[in-house]
Amino acid sequence: MPFFVYILKCKDDTLYVGSTNDLERRLHQHNNLKSGAHYTKIRRPVELVYSKKIRSLSAARKKEHALKKLSRQEKLELISK
Repeated sequence: MPFFVYILKCKDDTLYVGSTNDLERRLHQHNNLKSGAHYTKIRRPVELVYSKKIRSLSAARKKEHALKKLSRQEKLELISK
C-alpha cells in the first residue's frame, strides 16, 4: 500500500505538512470535516501544492518529519520544482 507526504497551502498563505495512505480522502477531511487537523480547520480552504508517493508508513513519517524541519523558503522551492 502506498503512502504519501504532502504540503497544503492554507487560505492565510501558510503551509501545512502531513502524511497519509489516502491523499484524496485526507484532502477532503482537511477542507470539509471536523476530523481534519485543527490547524487547517481554521485556515480553510486548503490547496494541495505538493505530494510524493512513499512505499511505507515508516518512510512517509520520516519524510514528513524532514519536510516539517525545512524553512518556509525551502518548502516553497520544493513546491516550485
